[in-house]
Amino acid sequence: MRHIFIINPTAGKTDSRQRVYQMAEALRQNHSLDVECMLTKSPGHAMALTRGIAAQGSGVRFYACGGDGTANEVANGTAGFENAAMTVVPIGTGNDFLKNFGADAAKFSDPENLWNGGTQKLDLIDCNGRLCLTIACSGLDARIAQDVHKYSATPLLDGKSSYVASLVVNFLFKGISSRWTVYVGGEELEAKDYAIVAVCNGRYYGGGFMPVAEAAMTDGVLNTLVVKKVSRARFLQFVGDYSRGNYTRFPQFAACYTAPVIRITSEKNDIVTCLDGECFTSSDVQLRLSDKKLNFFGPAGCSPDATLRPRT
Repeated sequence: MRHIFIINPTAGKTDSRQRVYQMAEALRQNHSLDVECMLTKSPGHAMALTRGIAAQGSGVRFYACGGDGTANEVANGTAGFENAAMTVVPIGTGNDFLKNFGADAAKFSDPENLWNGGTQKLDLIDCNGRLCLTIACSGLDARIAQDVHKYSATPLLDGKSSYVASLVVNFLFKGISSRWTVYVGGEELEAKDYAIVAVCNGRYYGGGFMPVAEAAMTDGVLNTLVVKKVSRARFLQFVGDYSRGNYTRFPQFAACYTAPVIRITSEKNDIVTCLDGECFTSSDVQLRLSDKKLNFFGPAGCSPDATLRPRT
């Protein structure tokens, strides 16, 4: 079994390469493992590396060393290969994916807790052929995520503070809603103007915001929260509850669906969609469940549904 550390040297606010090298070497010495470290050189490189190695067919465990973007790339490279599994060593700024594991999230920082952990199969979201671990969002929150990297470069702002700063700028100077057509399970919704469409496989994004508290990564269900056009005043009333998974308090403009296929179209090329923190723009976004697509390993007894809050 190969153990390969995929390291994003630009992740986080400090250079963590030496720390990862030391952790990898400790695994080699303590457990006589076949360990290798690989640095990514550009966006997409982590996906290409992992996919190429997984396609060779031998047993391999990947350690995604970075933030949510690095985890997303490694997941895209690993998914679908039965001989390959992945985990995450957090050295990024937000690390929202690991928040799904609750108290066990801290254990992922030490590969000593990871290397011999059992695997479990996770669902993913397929968005226009690109896979997503946790949440695929379109609309205001995606535009906020697209801009959040500018604010995360500021030393005084952490992940959630950067998200809030971007939210304020987008909220005050850009429109709340967009004119789209949204299909849920093939049925067109009546509304024409939408603030947010968040397709949730997991529960966290944006530095800890949790739109759907009941979204599980192992249940074969996608939870899609659709938020219709609202005024700025109403959005201010809504956003706090939205961040805590309490959307049911606003049934007049927020609804959650469990259809396996979602489609968003626009006459303009203006749909900003964010997958695990990575954004793109399109006029046609198609999202569907990718059931049990990824082999994931972690600390003994860990669960990606540890913070799940059943819907009441």
